Amino acid sequence: MKKLLLLTAVIAFVALHSQAQNTDSIVQIPSAYLDNVTSKTSQLQLKLDRKSEKALQQMQKLEQKMMGKLRGRDSIKAKEIFGDAAQRYKELGQRLEKGLPLQQYLPSLDTAVTALKFLQQNPQFVSSVKDGGQRLSEALNKVKRMEGEFQKADEIRKWMRERKQYLKEGLLNLGFAKELKKLNKQLFYYSAQLNEYKELLKDHRKAERKALELLSKSSLFQKFFRKNSHLASLFRMPAEPDDPVNVANLSGLQTRASVNALIQNQLSSGGPNAQQQLQQNIQQAQSELNRLKDKVNQAGGGSSDEELPDFKINNQRKKNFWKKWGLGVNTQSNKPNSFFPVTTDISMMAGFRPHDNYVVGVGIGGLIGWGRDIRHIEISSQGMNIKSFAEIKIRGSLHFAAGYEMNYRSEIRNIEQLKDRSVWQYSGLAGLSKVVSLKTKFFKKTKLQLMWDFLSYEQVPRTQALIFRVNYNIK
Repeated sequence: MKKLLLLTAVIAFVALHSQAQNTDSIVQIPSAYLDNVTSKTSQLQLKLDRKSEKALQQMQKLEQKMMGKLRGRDSIKAKEIFGDAAQRYKELGQRLEKGLPLQQYLPSLDTAVTALKFLQQNPQFVSSVKDGGQRLSEALNKVKRMEGEFQKADEIRKWMRERKQYLKEGLLNLGFAKELKKLNKQLFYYSAQLNEYKELLKDHRKAERKALELLSKSSLFQKFFRKNSHLASLFRMPAEPDDPVNVANLSGLQTRASVNALIQNQLSSGGPNAQQQLQQNIQQAQSELNRLKDKVNQAGGGSSDEELPDFKINNQRKKNFWKKWGLGVNTQSNKPNSFFPVTTDISMMAGFRPHDNYVVGVGIGGLIGWGRDIRHIEISSQGMNIKSFAEIKIRGSLHFAAGYEMNYRSEIRNIEQLKDRSVWQYSGLAGLSKVVSLKTKFFKKTKLQLMWDFLSYEQVPRTQALIFRVNYNIK
């Protein structure tokens, strides 16, 4: 998988290099570019540092728990397996404190570092930026520290994987299946979170996209990238046709024509069915590769180095806090009675999903009145509501839903009215909700709800006991 990513990056760079139009004109890079890079890398570095520290603390705490459990059964065995645990963690900490050069290839970081180095050597591109030199140095230092933080995290992941394997072998058949499974979970979700942070590096703001777009059109930057990027250190990038170093590097390599000739010779010696057999072998290999890729992707892993999990994955644990939130609109129509006209309840909902199987949230909205009937239409404000809800997955897209709501069913003239609790009506809801698929751009996850208000019988006047609602997800 890593080789595939590297190959993709090489192909993309070669395609960029082959564009016919380049420009050597000096363009001015937006000042917001430097601020965006500094801000993004600072925030991400802090998150990554906290996540790595927490992962190690959780693993060490679990090891101590396992050591105490084993010591009660076999103190000699416990000392044999966990005797040097404290020293192992100490040595890891010392190694990480020294700082580690980046060994993995991260395209977004490579582009950022190379672009900032290029701007340092070519200050004319930021000549209009106030304190450009100082802000440029600060941005570059932040990105370089970000590189070190990612390498530190990668070292921690490798160390945790080796430690997990050591404990798995030492505690085999000793009744630690539950603890080892928990350890496997910790490593899996830590790896998944690292992959999530790498994806965040690709999330460029407008100023970043504009700056990179301007730089990519400059032949000066393209030449600089070919010689100074991390990618250039991994692969020899295309050089000028008359570059003697390039010619020397190409000497002795097989050409496309020679490879084709070799294949033809092998086919001719293989008999009349050789070509058909070759095609079948290629198709079989491709199918096997796709099957393995699908298996890794379904498991939520982005690296072939990770073991497939032996537990049900909770995809929400891979996301940061804000990505677990969702926004939606809830609508409900109410029948008229002797006190109230036809009304529609429209509420904005915010839901937090800590697990794939359940969500909790709150909402606030208003009641819009439409009049008595079709011949007496009159739009008016009929109050407001405050809601809380929870949903638990039953099967597929079917959920059990529950909630508690407060409804103010009078026209609001001032805030003081809302302080009188006696005029509020309360609803206790329980029922079912189901997501339906609609072939539209904005309402793909429309949710239908049928709820029973078991507090409706206590209201004066009595409200609807059965409620039908439609929810539209915005985010």
